[in-house]
Order: sequence, then C-alpha cells, then structure tokens
Amino acid sequence: MSLRAKFLCAFALFVAVIAGVVGYARFIRIPRNVAYVSEEDGGIVAIDLNTLQIEKRIHPKDTAPRGIGVTFDGKYLVAANKDTGDASVFDTRGLRMVRRIPVGDNPEFVKLNPDGTSLFISYEPGATAGPPAENAAGGEEDDANEPPAQIMQFNVRDWSRVRSFVAGKETEGLEFSPDGKSLVVANEAQDTLGVYDALTGQRVRDVNLGSYGKRPRGVKISPQGNSYAVTMEGSGTLLSLDRDLNVIRSVATAAKPYGLAFDRQGSRIFVAAAAARKLQVYAADTLQLVGEAPIGQRCWHFTFTPDDSKVLLACGRSNNIYVIDARTYQPIRVLDGFHLPWGIVTYPRAYGSLGLP
Repeated sequence: MSLRAKFLCAFALFVAVIAGVVGYARFIRIPRNVAYVSEEDGGIVAIDLNTLQIEKRIHPKDTAPRGIGVTFDGKYLVAANKDTGDASVFDTRGLRMVRRIPVGDNPEFVKLNPDGTSLFISYEPGATAGPPAENAAGGEEDDANEPPAQIMQFNVRDWSRVRSFVAGKETEGLEFSPDGKSLVVANEAQDTLGVYDALTGQRVRDVNLGSYGKRPRGVKISPQGNSYAVTMEGSGTLLSLDRDLNVIRSVATAAKPYGLAFDRQGSRIFVAAAAARKLQVYAADTLQLVGEAPIGQRCWHFTFTPDDSKVLLACGRSNNIYVIDARTYQPIRVLDGFHLPWGIVTYPRAYGSLGLP
C-alpha cells in the first residue's frame, strides 16, 4: 500500500472515531452534572455545572414551560406549558422534543412519584397564569368563583394517561408521603393542604392552615420522611408539620416565600423569599433563621447541585440564575441572558424546590 493510501486510511479512521465520539456524546450518552431551566417565554436551557456556563439553549415553537422534571434515568425532561394546555417531553441527549402530551388549561407543577414510574401534573381550568391579581383596595381578588384545579397522572414508560382527579382551588406544590401512597397538595386559594390516595386519586382529607397564614405555595417532605415544610406566600409564613400533617411550628419569613427545600441531611430548610430578594435558611428542628443570601428579582424555584455544594436559583423578573454557596451563603456567580426563568432541576437529581425528595 502506498504512503498516500495509508494516509487516507488513517485519516478516514480518524474521522470515523471523531464521528463516533460526537454521536455518542450527542445521541447516546445521558448528560450528567447538568441543570435544566424552564423559561416562560418558551425556552429550555441546559447549564454545565462543571463550568457554570450555558451549554445548550432551545426554543421550541408554541411552548411556555413552567414546571419541570427529570426522569430517574436522566433520559427525559418534562416541562408543563402554561399557554397550550400540554407538556413537552424532551430527550436530554440533544434536548430534542420527542412528544407533547395533552394535560389541561394552565398546567403548572410537575412531580414524579417516589419510584419514578408515574408523572403527576397539576393544572387550573379557567385560571390565569401568574400571581393572584389585586383588587382596588390592594387585597387579592376573590377566588371563590374559579373552578377547582385538577391533577393528571401519566405513565412514565410510554407517557400514556392514567387518570385525572379534582384537587382544590389554585393548586400549587405537590409532594408525596414517605411510602408514596399519599399525594399532598397545597391549595393556595383555600389555605389548605389536600391529601389524596396516589393510587386512586380519591381525596382522603383536607388540612386547614388558615389560622397560620394565607396562600400555601410550596410543600416538601424531609429526607427522613418524618416532617413536612410549607411556605405561605400571602402571609410570609414558614410552617413545620409532623408526619401526620399537624403543625408543629410557625415562623415569619421575608416577603412572598415560594420555593423551598430541605438539604440532604434534613437539618436545614431553604426558602426563596421571592419579593424580598432573599434566600433564607432555617434550622429544620427549631425554624430559627440561620442564614440569608441576596438574590435576584422573583426567584421562584431553586435547586442544589448534585454534590450539595451550591444552590442555583431561577430569578424570573431579573432574568438570571443566581449561584450561592450552600454552606456559607455567599454569592458565587450570576448567570445572565435568561428570559423569565421559572423552574430549575438537575441530573443527577438533586434536592430542590422541584427536585428531591
């Protein structure tokens, strides 16, 4: 074989290897150490957590994603589209939209059950997207005439619909009991938590929180499964509840608390006080304030990084992502160039307002 022929063969082999590596990275390998951000103007953004840089951005037609979730195997990202009454399913290997699943008017929250086999999405028929409107007196509009929210359950294996069931007025956060048998739902306009049988969708009971505050938004269970935490946005309140949803403690927070999460050890509760532009940190056992960090405007949701070292907050009205040290609460970086970021999750899945547990 001539020298030129050998060179061409070697070059062809080199090109084939490079093409194989690129193909594997793009179409086969599940992205790891990445954060996914939903933007209400229609975008999905992937952030490389090793470099804290935007890795990829897509803007599919006719989408307005809010709630967001990652399947347990990391293969799929699901985002609820507020304007089109459906959810988009993306293959994370290249962020390609693979299908849209009908949900209902104004879908918002996305939650996977504890074993990752079912997906639950809340939606609010007849409701308008965004925070409650104010009346002429400065108070919030009456929600009495709004129809109740509903929750749709899907099978993660093939995205088929399993069932839907009626929830409360203006359903917000979704959480599961430790055994996964009960779904706990924050009903903002009723000042209640609704408890539902996760297998049948039947309502088991309501827990009235009206004597503690107004407008429950976030609800999270501790990693140990022995307590819950709830934020009440209207009154600026953080509640600690036992496993049976009895209120144990209550404390005032900064203005408009929304997203919340326990840390992995269950020793701290992180709260995004959206209007106050603060990330507040409370001791889980006493609800004593132990730290704060300045953040952007209307940071609704946040996530820890998979190694628990940082907290990333999606700040919708300042159009950026704030990165905070999870131990010292010092700012690390601000990532700009986003467009109404709403939700944020990671893979591997991490603790956060929309993530674990």
